[in-house]
Amino acid sequence: MINRCSALFCFALAVSPLLAITQPVQTRNGQLAGVAGKDPSVTVFKGIPFAAPPVGELRWRAPKPPASWQGVRKADTFSNSCVQLIVEERKPWTTEFMSHDQISEDCLYLNVWTAAKSANEKRPVFVYIHGGGFNEGSGSVAAYNGEGLARKGLVMVTINYRVGVFGLLAHPELTKESEVHASGNYGILDQVAALQWVHDNIAAFGGDPARVTIAGQSAGAQSVHVLTGSPLAKGLFHRAIAESGSSVGGNAQRKLAEAEPDGVRFAETKGAKSLADLRAMTWQQIAAPAPAAPAGATAPAASAIRFGVIVDGYALTAPVTEIFSQGKQNDVPTLTGCNADEGGASPNPTVTLEAFQSQAKQRYAETAEAFLRLYPAVDDREAGMAQNESARDQARTSMYLWAVNRAKTAKTKAYTYFWNHALPGPDAAKYGAFHTSEVPYDLNTLSMSDRPFTDVDRQIADAMSSYWANFAATGDPNGKGLPPWPATGEKPGTTMQIGDNTAAIAVAGPAKLEFWKQYFALPRTAAPAAAPAR
Repeated sequence: MINRCSALFCFALAVSPLLAITQPVQTRNGQLAGVAGKDPSVTVFKGIPFAAPPVGELRWRAPKPPASWQGVRKADTFSNSCVQLIVEERKPWTTEFMSHDQISEDCLYLNVWTAAKSANEKRPVFVYIHGGGFNEGSGSVAAYNGEGLARKGLVMVTINYRVGVFGLLAHPELTKESEVHASGNYGILDQVAALQWVHDNIAAFGGDPARVTIAGQSAGAQSVHVLTGSPLAKGLFHRAIAESGSSVGGNAQRKLAEAEPDGVRFAETKGAKSLADLRAMTWQQIAAPAPAAPAGATAPAASAIRFGVIVDGYALTAPVTEIFSQGKQNDVPTLTGCNADEGGASPNPTVTLEAFQSQAKQRYAETAEAFLRLYPAVDDREAGMAQNESARDQARTSMYLWAVNRAKTAKTKAYTYFWNHALPGPDAAKYGAFHTSEVPYDLNTLSMSDRPFTDVDRQIADAMSSYWANFAATGDPNGKGLPPWPATGEKPGTTMQIGDNTAAIAVAGPAKLEFWKQYFALPRTAAPAAAPAR
């Protein structure tokens, strides 16, 4: 009986909330009480306001500070997601990759996971910026759950930011009313406001405001690059991770003057004659698809207008590539990578020999003959293999050359990777290592999915998330028990393959690497095809 009671007592201590951070936690705006995670040593604080609700007259304005509160605020529920289309899944992205909350304009909240036991621990901080093509996503997406990295010693933060027309509308009237004569990048300004909140408050959760890593995938990766180039984010982060978002072509940003006409056309689709008219509408009216135009009419369709990050002269003063070339970026250690089955590659390519050769002649013009010698094919099967090999070589080389070019003005190191492990499930053979498939591994969130993971998957997730945790802590992913990962320049012409057979590999064969170097050096060359915007 004594032994049994002793064991129960020890178990009670192991799950006791006394092992978690002391609550309530005091922030600049008031006290917060979080809840235990699945692992009771981790405490999660959900739905923390980092800005005032951007509603009414605050719609399409830079975020304002949040209101303070009296007493203890319960932080036990995720907030609404920002306005977007909510769907259960969009293959290959199953439910764990999607937002499932209610939606609202009142959405500027963040979430914190911490396993710190006191506010004095100064753990590395990891701020994750969701993907979704700047049209969807939220900090509550299951695949972004922060418990897995919190267990590895980080204080994890996920954030919401305005997306779509609410986050990216540029308009002459908005520019005119702005104190800084800019409009359009409201979602980016939300990200900066969230980082400012982290700087001001994260120490209370056991985090170190002097060791903040920003990370994101796809649109989140583009956001990481924009923040790296933004003067507004200077000093707010100290490392950067961009997943499926780095290439020598980069993501070109339009100028404000080029984006403003789209805002005018959007207003026309809503029947709005002024900015006041737009602000008087409900968010449902703004987000609703425009009615079909009558036969013969030429009215613009709202669905045809795409909103993106722009060079607004304030949040972003020049294209990111130009900022880097001038050495004006926020120079922080950077980790970046791409996936095997994105950007034109597929586990089951359906291209025909005729289509492959025709596309090569069109895309590579006078260099097409050299391309087809390096990636030969005599039938449809070989054409599919050549397409995959060339797409992967192109993506790895583009990413590698991005890091090489970065090194011309950066004093900090860059690390690149290539993810090649197929996410298990009934569609594994169809989608392979698809766009976003690495996220549950590097964020250590396999437990948030019902896919048939094996011990191999869990080993890969443990190693990959350890690389990420090490990088957040020191700016270097390497650590005890992990295969060595050379920085760009330490082993030229290589990248780190992660997933199946984790090891440093050649970016491409010597002749192929030289071909891609020459191809990307051509002035007419466009950026590699963009990956799906998830």
